[in-house]
Amino acid sequence: MTKSNIFYPDQFQRRQFLHQSVAAATIWSIIPNSLRSELHETNDLKLASFSADVTPPEGHPLCGGWITPVVGVTDTLDAHGIVLLGAGKPIVICAVDWTGILNESHVLWRTEIAKAVGTTPERVAVHCVHQHNAPFACLDADRITQAEGDLPHIVEPEYFHQCVSKVVAAVKGSLNKAKPVTHVGHGESEVDRVASNRRIYRDENGVIKAMRGSSCKDPKLRAMTEGTIDRMLKVVTFHNNEERLATLHYYATHPMSYYGDGLVSSDFVGIARKRRQEEDSGCHHIYFTGASGNVSAGKYNDGSKPVRAELADRMYQAMLKAEEAVVKTPVSKVGWRTVEILPAARNTLVKDVIQSGISNKSNSVVNRNRPSYMLAWLNRLEKKIPIVLSSLALNDISLLHLPAESFVEYQLRAQKMAKDRFVATAAYGDGGPWYIPIKEEYPAQGYEVRVAFCEPTVDDVMTEGISKLLEVK
Repeated sequence: MTKSNIFYPDQFQRRQFLHQSVAAATIWSIIPNSLRSELHETNDLKLASFSADVTPPEGHPLCGGWITPVVGVTDTLDAHGIVLLGAGKPIVICAVDWTGILNESHVLWRTEIAKAVGTTPERVAVHCVHQHNAPFACLDADRITQAEGDLPHIVEPEYFHQCVSKVVAAVKGSLNKAKPVTHVGHGESEVDRVASNRRIYRDENGVIKAMRGSSCKDPKLRAMTEGTIDRMLKVVTFHNNEERLATLHYYATHPMSYYGDGLVSSDFVGIARKRRQEEDSGCHHIYFTGASGNVSAGKYNDGSKPVRAELADRMYQAMLKAEEAVVKTPVSKVGWRTVEILPAARNTLVKDVIQSGISNKSNSVVNRNRPSYMLAWLNRLEKKIPIVLSSLALNDISLLHLPAESFVEYQLRAQKMAKDRFVATAAYGDGGPWYIPIKEEYPAQGYEVRVAFCEPTVDDVMTEGISKLLEVK
């Protein structure tokens, strides 16, 4: 296939042409008239579920090529999803056990899945769970690094396309097994001793002094408060009368206990999900990581291997309790909304300077591979290829789909905006922008702000977009 018919179907090309005519001053704001909204009253909703193994082979890069590549597999990485039929064109929601899928790669996933079910890419939401002993897929960045001739792959293209093909085949194969959805449900439970804010240690001016990462051995940092988090694990369920077809689990934390040893794993959130799946095989369990760019398990995780099982069990217990709390209602309304955004690039990102660093062979691999993601983002903005935010409304439930490593405050804001609705947020969609802090956190500096690719105005863009997505009539 040519590049044009893989990545830019006719509809996508028309929109891209329109975006190119938008004045440069609008790049930082929501593209005019980009909101698309449908609301269907239906008693003919159906659900198909699918899964595919996307575990990388031995030697494949992990986390973008700057940690130990695959030397073995502790447990598999999978892509899981659902297809909803009977509310306009099909809707697909998918979770992938990868670190991230960015830019052209994310468009490709959505485009190929959309073609498989006869829908449009905007009606496909693809999210990563964000484990780190996993692939970090950006074909744009991979081309940049491979042009240097001496850098490891970001992601091996052959493996990447094989995974897309496997997922597409699984999606197609699921359609003839679709079952009626008569009811939808929601429940939640507080999670015990997992999430904690990473940006907790500050000086008298509020500037970050130290980061409490996914794991933390510093007793002073571990003794500090949890900070701003969302304590609740949420579930959304789909039922065919008394038969539960699918359970979607949502929780906001970086999902890593330890990594960097080359042993592929879905880590503690994946282990918990797999445990639920094994004991409840008639229902498809899918896990989504919420907005947790500034949230991890650092307060409760010293990085030692036994802690992985402890965190997994705490997640599992919360999953059970949330499912026990589910209240279901007959499905009557299904809505899908999208908003396209083009947030401005950080003014500190200069293409020539970034390229020079990538080409400097005296720099470490990590300091050459990582900047390739920055360059890929700048190239994308020049082409005006938007980020798609979306939401699925089911009765009084809203599933909110956000990009990249969004800060947890976006998730909490969404819940306040729609107090009369049950809002479950999945982040780590299109990872092009990397971290997406709230604007108040930029002066505080710290790691997450330092590697954010967008100006603080991204906050206004995201917040307005979320507001539009949650305006369900």
